[in-house]
Amino acid sequence: MLTQNYPKNFEAIPSPCYVLEEEKFIKNLEILDSIQKESGAKILLALKGYALWRSFDIAKKYLSGITASGLYEARLGYETFGGEITTFSPAYKYEEMQELVKISDHIIFNSFLQWQTFKPLIDEANQWRKNKIQVGLRVNPQYSEVTPAIYNPCVEGSRLGITPKEFKKGVKKYGLKGISGLHFHTHCEQNSDALKRTLKYFIQHFGKYIPQMQWINFGGGHHITRKDYNRELLVKIIKKFKKRFDVQVYLEPGEAVGWQCGFLMGSVIDIVHNGVDIAILDVSATAHMPDCLEMPYRPMVRNSYLAKATSKNGHLKLKGEQKYTYRFGGPTCLAGDIIGDYSFKEPLKLGDRIIFEDMVHYTIVKNNTFNGVPLPSIGMIDKEGRFKLFKSYSYESYKERNS
Repeated sequence: MLTQNYPKNFEAIPSPCYVLEEEKFIKNLEILDSIQKESGAKILLALKGYALWRSFDIAKKYLSGITASGLYEARLGYETFGGEITTFSPAYKYEEMQELVKISDHIIFNSFLQWQTFKPLIDEANQWRKNKIQVGLRVNPQYSEVTPAIYNPCVEGSRLGITPKEFKKGVKKYGLKGISGLHFHTHCEQNSDALKRTLKYFIQHFGKYIPQMQWINFGGGHHITRKDYNRELLVKIIKKFKKRFDVQVYLEPGEAVGWQCGFLMGSVIDIVHNGVDIAILDVSATAHMPDCLEMPYRPMVRNSYLAKATSKNGHLKLKGEQKYTYRFGGPTCLAGDIIGDYSFKEPLKLGDRIIFEDMVHYTIVKNNTFNGVPLPSIGMIDKEGRFKLFKSYSYESYKERNS
């Protein structure tokens, strides 16, 4: 029933499975590369959002490198992507830094104390490294338009970034000798107009330090590959900033790299009724796409239509744009493992394949094996329309995660 637009060897796709669509992936990369060429900025892939490393042979042809949130991501980027390796963490351990100084080109600290703690290690590494490590500090411009608050790094009490007041204290105590760049990350799925407004606050609080810097990292959360994103404005903003301050600008999107270029395929394994028809899938919101519950949002399903839940006299009802409506739920014991409500032109039946669109960013990097639910396989539909399986998970994968 839902087999429209599947690859030539549709039967080869296991269920469940994350599937990257190479042609769409390349289009995203071409857009990002065009920004690099037009603006002079360097774009790094943020592995926290997209770490499907078997696709990195494609991505590294277009992007300048990767940005990591810690040692493991830095190692993954170093081993499979190359280019420039930028690492930021809210706090580092000594044993982590011993490894990071071997593979990172930029190391960004979240406090002056962390910088001073590891400065001797970095100085020592720079005595033998051909390409010297450049050190940066993450700052908090105290302005962000991100909602909900769980994703906003500038809320009061945030642990992310040095506030203007604390930055002044740090400069007074330690100076900025040895610091090559400043980094701020205040965006999430936002357009370039948000960056324009944010830069006013960044410059207001930290502008006097920029002339001492070689680079400024604008962070991630820039939805550059989204259809309605104003890329012309982004290029203008970057060019204007570079001209004014004479620094290299970095952007580090993750979601924009994997945006709308892959899906999660699952199957209907049961249909039950409790006031409404409920299709139980081999796909879980809590285990396989946790952002749906964290954000929260309702993922798109291919060939489906909207359905809305209402309550009348204490009874739940589903009304959809089409005749047949269902609530999708996962196979875990969590009562809230509900994906969303959908309607269809035809009734669902056991074994029907369901495609959840836009599911290769912030899914594979965040999924889990709660309840022992198997992780989805990972594969790709290549430019010729053929499916290639990259990875499948077994009982041993679950067992080894637990001890």
